Amino acid sequence: QVQLEESGGGLVQAGDSLRLSCATSGRTLSTYVTGWFRQAPGKERDFVAAISWSDDSTYYADSVKGRFTISRDNAKNTMYLQMNSLKPEDTAVYYCAARTRSSYGSNYRQSSYQYWGQGTQVTVSS
Repeated sequence: QVQLEESGGGLVQAGDSLRLSCATSGRTLSTYVTGWFRQAPGKERDFVAAISWSDDSTYYADSVKGRFTISRDNAKNTMYLQMNSLKPEDTAVYYCAARTRSSYGSNYRQSSYQYWGQGTQVTVSS
């Protein structure tokens, strides 16, 4: 019922910035929280950030606090992840995800999300 389309990944140098976008469509009124996860080679898929569509509350992984900012544009049904001061360890495939109002579980766990984008590669060189 919710479709996700992400963009903005690319190749950057350490210290540079990128902004990822995730456009949501379909039954967007059912969207409760959208977020970002990432998976680096040989690593598990980890939570990055999330934002509530009801009250704009935000959630961040400790590893990105102070560097990444998640935001949303209600008019465009789009979520953004502004990534500053990028580090090589930020290199990963970044996934946009959404959960419905009826779902249950922590916003920090990928199992709480029902809808996923295809992923976009972010590569940070040293």
